[in-house]
Amino acid sequence: MLKGIAASQGYGIGKAVIINDISTDYSNVKYTDAQSEKARLQKAVDDFIEETRSLASSLKESAGEKEAEILEGHIVMLSDPFMLSQMEESIDAGSVAEKAVDTVCNMFIDMFSSVDDELTNQRASDVKDIRDTLLKSLLGIKSIDISAVDAGSVLVAKDFTPSMTGKINKNNVAAIITEVGGVTSHSAILARAMGIPAVLSVVNATQSIKDGMEIIADGFKGKVITNPSDNEKSKYTSLQEEYLKEKESLKAYIGKETVTGNGIKKQVYANIGKPEDVQNVLQSSGEGIGLFRTEFLFMDRASEPNEEEQFEAYSTVARAMNNKEVIIRTLDIGGDKDIPYLHIEKEENPFLGHRAIRYCLDNPALFKKQIRAILRAAVFGNIKIMLPLVTCLEEVRDAKKLIAECEKELEAENKKYNTVPLGVMIETPSAVLISDLLAQEVEFFSIGTNDLTGYTMAVDRGNAKVSKLYDTFQPSVLKAIEITIRNAKKAGIQVGMCGEAAADSRLIPRLIEWGLDEFSVTPGSILQTRKTICEYKA
Repeated sequence: MLKGIAASQGYGIGKAVIINDISTDYSNVKYTDAQSEKARLQKAVDDFIEETRSLASSLKESAGEKEAEILEGHIVMLSDPFMLSQMEESIDAGSVAEKAVDTVCNMFIDMFSSVDDELTNQRASDVKDIRDTLLKSLLGIKSIDISAVDAGSVLVAKDFTPSMTGKINKNNVAAIITEVGGVTSHSAILARAMGIPAVLSVVNATQSIKDGMEIIADGFKGKVITNPSDNEKSKYTSLQEEYLKEKESLKAYIGKETVTGNGIKKQVYANIGKPEDVQNVLQSSGEGIGLFRTEFLFMDRASEPNEEEQFEAYSTVARAMNNKEVIIRTLDIGGDKDIPYLHIEKEENPFLGHRAIRYCLDNPALFKKQIRAILRAAVFGNIKIMLPLVTCLEEVRDAKKLIAECEKELEAENKKYNTVPLGVMIETPSAVLISDLLAQEVEFFSIGTNDLTGYTMAVDRGNAKVSKLYDTFQPSVLKAIEITIRNAKKAGIQVGMCGEAAADSRLIPRLIEWGLDEFSVTPGSILQTRKTICEYKA
């Protein structure tokens, strides 16, 4: 048996199809002249855009419009004048087109990979996909036709890029197994959208599993069983049938109020990274947005978004949510996120450094643009502001002063705005310890269990040697969560949770008992979370 990360629920039973990497070595390609190399590059880009549009169209039918936007995002990335101009500059300096593509894409890959955030890391995977597709086009290499695999195939690869996944015929694929990737990777997102079980980060999967081997992939426990016995096949066939019935039953929770078995009203909100994500929230009848990660508006570009661009993004989400709560987290960025135009200094330990609210307060011009945009967008909906990585009262009070300044400025400029409630993320032990004091300063808390777990346990979850300590069920982490909720309830303010633990069915009963008001989860977890809450009865 092999072990990996359970990334898309379900049980897949079938025969392995190994998809090996194709070499994109270009060491023998000779430089001709800049004009010819640029022409080769442009043709590869044009072919890429044409093929990607076709794949996106297919993906709309197999997975949905939102998922197709992942591939459409690749076109947007490659159409960025900054990226293309960098490639052309590399060619002017004497590089072949392949080298130019490789160098520039690797620069972006390194930038996105350096961030301890799975969603940002996924941008690195997107650029890898663009790089590899362009290199294959330049070298005349034909990719494997995944669409032609037989029914009941279990696809096994080092990684599944969005362009590869876009070619999948979901009716023929029983499961996906990869050597890399996590629950927020695009391969996982697309697998979930197509209803295909997936187990990712299975070490040496392409070597351990042989072509044609019988496979069972457990998308709940992250297990891969090779050459299963008759008893194992019978057991998992029954589990598969039960799961499909359960999945169908979740549809009953679309549009249903989130109320516990003993009549306590709760809210199931969603976490989003960009305005387009709101459509998935609405499809699953999310009751609000518990976390809008605004840093994604600042990435993949050569300059910071101005006030109008931010206003458009925030107001779009506010309108779409039709007066349901939208909690916008202010810019959570710092030394761990290399965004060249922000000129952020490299730090030895960026996670304990100049980031998030600390960075914003030290860059008031940047921060005020965001605050002004949020205040103006609040005219169109029920918006709240949330400050990340708060560790002391002074940070909250200084942010309040800037908000007051922005209100005065907008008033003087005769621009419409609304005053909005202010809250903080509780994601540091310091914030937990002064949560009784913070509750007197703000109108709501949101517990960020991902960072709270890491900071409380002093553990880097990306370090395999200590990752077992990264566990929300550690007594110290549970105690921190309980203290925070109790102090919020004493002060009479709303308290929610926007970390991954909010969707954990094992933890939800405790959170209800402690008094958590709002559970903010990924859009795909809304219905299951609502079901778990509705079935709870003290």
